[in-house]
Amino acid sequence: MKKQKGFSLIELLIVVAIILIIAAIAIPNLLRSRIAANEASAVGSLRSVNTAQVTYAATYPTVGFAPDLNTLGPGSGTTPSSTNASLLDSVLGCSGGNATTGCPKSGYTFILSGDITNTPITTYTASAGPVTVDQTGKRYFFTDASGVIRYNAAGPASSTDSPLQ
Repeated sequence: MKKQKGFSLIELLIVVAIILIIAAIAIPNLLRSRIAANEASAVGSLRSVNTAQVTYAATYPTVGFAPDLNTLGPGSGTTPSSTNASLLDSVLGCSGGNATTGCPKSGYTFILSGDITNTPITTYTASAGPVTVDQTGKRYFFTDASGVIRYNAAGPASSTDSPLQ
């Protein structure tokens, strides 16, 4: 009688069990890494918004700061203007970005609103909130004309929250 080659059922089950244990250890770390990456992207995007706002206000002093993300975005024209300054990419400066819907990027929704009651616009607020809390991000972020980025883990951030270190 010939001895058959191959693995027994028990050996295969042991290998599958080891793979499942390794996956159970690795997946939560992967999810935490993704959340950390999304939060870092959100902070970087708010820094880009601050830089774009300063550039916009210097370029169009009679307008002041931009009233929304769409104004800072590329728009449909090829020449930058005070309505489409091309200071942000089409993702962050999305065409649907208004004070209600915002612009989604890297698991966060960004909203920019300028105080349009004054001309030129002398102040603005920008916020970033996770699309799905505890899945795409844990913290909310806020910045304004001061350029300081603030965060809050419990809910939407404001000018009274702790600044990032």
